[in-house]
Amino acid sequence: MSKVSAVSKEVVCQLCPRACRIPSNHAGDCRVRINVGGRLVASTFGRPCALHLDPIEKKPLFHVLPGTRTLSVATVGCNLHCTNCQNHNISQANPWDESVRVKSVVPGAFGATPEELVRTARLRGCPSIAATYTEPVVFYEYTMATAARAREAGLKTVTVTAGYINAGPLRSLCRVIDASNVDVKTMRPGVFLQNCGGVLKHVLRGLVIAREAGVWLEITSLMIPELNDSTAEIKKLCRFVRRELGAHTPVHFSRFFPHYRMRNRPPTPIGTLERARKIALDEGLKFPYVGNLPGNDGEHTYCPGCGKVVIERVGYRIRSNHLSDGKCGYCQRALEGVWR
Repeated sequence: MSKVSAVSKEVVCQLCPRACRIPSNHAGDCRVRINVGGRLVASTFGRPCALHLDPIEKKPLFHVLPGTRTLSVATVGCNLHCTNCQNHNISQANPWDESVRVKSVVPGAFGATPEELVRTARLRGCPSIAATYTEPVVFYEYTMATAARAREAGLKTVTVTAGYINAGPLRSLCRVIDASNVDVKTMRPGVFLQNCGGVLKHVLRGLVIAREAGVWLEITSLMIPELNDSTAEIKKLCRFVRRELGAHTPVHFSRFFPHYRMRNRPPTPIGTLERARKIALDEGLKFPYVGNLPGNDGEHTYCPGCGKVVIERVGYRIRSNHLSDGKCGYCQRALEGVWR
């Protein structure tokens, strides 16, 4: 994923739209990808900073193996710099920072190679591995290798990502992953540039590429007061999803809490989340959800056919599941998702 200048040994990283021109012995914008004598090195390969067992619902992925746990893995680094990042202590860290230690709640984890991650997932009864917390794009090779080994072992791989990646690398990644939750931070290019430091069209293009490749997609929209929570912007997101990804694509409208460099805004009002979900239903989306609001009826999965609650949730916990072989247990309508 690089191009080298023979004269200067400068490397142009071709993984994401930033196209960093990296001098020898320097790192790109993500701080992870380093030019070592004219060779681009993914410095965090096999070096996770976090390794946890999570409910798959935490990603959030509500239509992927519900009620199961996923082995979540992350390395430091990100190619965006969102002012509200909830994992900024690792996403904005340097690989050589001694303060970044492996944080693991997996007793007896065997190591960090892709093979060892797969072995750990199987030992802990996880049918999937999630590249998450920071940005899987910057630990691309690690994610690719792990996904390939997982598929050989009969496990699934999911990513939780902001989707800031070039088309070629994304198409290769889509060949080995099964599902992805993509955080669409705003539908306004100027806000995306100011708040995240990127160009929005690349994220939207990537969603279409992933859909065309057959990757199961779920969208998260963190509702930040007076930033991306207007009725017009919510409608714009819903119409894009319906037109480009399909009305069956789940959209999670998630509650914002003040964090990092965005402590000047209040938490998202509950009414905003409920309004967003209603707009999504009115725009024809089949599976809009409310997130970061345990106990709200918007957490449940409703059958588009009969309207009954097929999967009842409280937070990340499933209280009842009336899905059978991917079909509604009441009317037998097939629900879209990755159910096995």
